Amino acid sequence: MTGMLTAPYQDFARDHLGFEFTDIQLLITALTHRSYVNEHKKSVNEHNERLEFLGDAVLELVVTDFLFNNYNEQEGILTSWRAALVRTESIGAAGDLLGYEPLVRMSRGEKQGSDRARQQILANAFEAVIGAIYLERGYDDAATFIHTHITSKLDAILVAGTWRDAKSHLQEVSQRIDGQTPQYRVMEEIGPDHDKVFTLGVYVKDELLGKGSGPSKQVAQQAAAQAALETYAKRGKTD
Repeated sequence: MTGMLTAPYQDFARDHLGFEFTDIQLLITALTHRSYVNEHKKSVNEHNERLEFLGDAVLELVVTDFLFNNYNEQEGILTSWRAALVRTESIGAAGDLLGYEPLVRMSRGEKQGSDRARQQILANAFEAVIGAIYLERGYDDAATFIHTHITSKLDAILVAGTWRDAKSHLQEVSQRIDGQTPQYRVMEEIGPDHDKVFTLGVYVKDELLGKGSGPSKQVAQQAAAQAALETYAKRGKTD
């Protein structure tokens, strides 16, 4: 790519990552979705999936090392904390805050996709950027990037309690407080089969305590359970 085309990527690296890439193509590839390659086969032949594969491994190692060395908790707790830190929503949000979406190269169709698809693309790009930093600068700089944007969010996750499986936690709370098991009911299904959104409500003693939406009933149930936990919390009845 010419200097004019690579300049925005180098500017982003300097302003948001704190350094310039010797090989700026690494960052450009990290921000190139497969769909863009399919649309530009004559001029582009590399997308970010290999860098994403590498970055995912580095991310998991750094987060695992951080948790192991800083918290004396049982394996199950640490595993849940790690899952909360590296899930799509967490790293997609981190990518959103970094502001690289305008630099992500994707097809016209993907640009018009759903919010869910957008978040997944941003999350995959975040992992690919980690891979690019690892190749360009090494493990320590990749770890610094991860600590700045991912592990630093742990305290907020612990305070909110979002690291716990919401459905399991809600069942414990509802049985302790009301002596009842939550019941989930589908309230709405919208959209085509390939991009459907489900809205479910969760009821305890036939009272609607929360509702949530998502691309699957399982995701919607988790969102509804979290909303119900917040309802209990507002009533001063949860831990």
